[in-house]
Amino acid sequence: LQVLKETGKSAQSDKWMWVIRGGPPDRPAVLFEYDPSRSEAVPLRLLDGFRGTLQTDGYAGYNRVCRENGLTRIGCWDHARRKFVEASKAAPVKKKGTKVSKADVAIGKIRKLYAIEKRIETLPPEKKTRQRQQLAQPVLDDLKAWLEKNSTRVPRDSLTYKAMQYTLNQWELLTGYLADGRLHISNALAENAIRPFAVGRRNWLFADTPRGAKASATIYSLIETAKANGLEPFAYLYHVLRHIGGASTVEDIEALLPWKTPLKKMQEG
Repeated sequence: LQVLKETGKSAQSDKWMWVIRGGPPDRPAVLFEYDPSRSEAVPLRLLDGFRGTLQTDGYAGYNRVCRENGLTRIGCWDHARRKFVEASKAAPVKKKGTKVSKADVAIGKIRKLYAIEKRIETLPPEKKTRQRQQLAQPVLDDLKAWLEKNSTRVPRDSLTYKAMQYTLNQWELLTGYLADGRLHISNALAENAIRPFAVGRRNWLFADTPRGAKASATIYSLIETAKANGLEPFAYLYHVLRHIGGASTVEDIEALLPWKTPLKKMQEG
């Protein structure tokens, strides 16, 4: 994120919008938080007091918060798969009759994991855990063996090699979702929450001041949390603006949170 009037050491560098998606299924929340830094101190601050499982990409900046807060960390197969997709796109155009690239083979194996998730998505967590052990574990074992065998058969400077090494280096984290049916194969929910911000940024390009960036984070947090709770964002914001002036206690304000704002009530005004 570009913030034109940021000061201090970070004035000439990129700034960051951190995004967290969490909460129980009936009260999902999305938090956007602006910070000029991408250091490990930021997740340490944002996740202060949190206990549980943290799902991220392979960025090492999350290591400290997991270590100091005793968090269980799991990886994201979307990020691993994306690296193979990039390798496949960068490969020379295949001629008819030529072998499928190793990147495409890996994508096909990973696709099987997602097919299993689609098949079991409506099961309760305990049954989902058992199904993953029975169905996904053999696919993962096959994929790991294939990666270990083939990583020495591609150029070390190729995108395919880098994708293979990323996946192998992250293996323990990438397979962490097997342990609990409440966990996800990827952090797609957070990625989906980020996407409107990334698309919008192409139009508005920058924030003028740090205060503006923080205000933007607040608005995106409200809108994406409303969407996560099945509310139409404009209707939700309209409801909040109509009623927040009469909120005189913490309880009054909490009653306006998305998971406490029934759609019927919003439509009635």
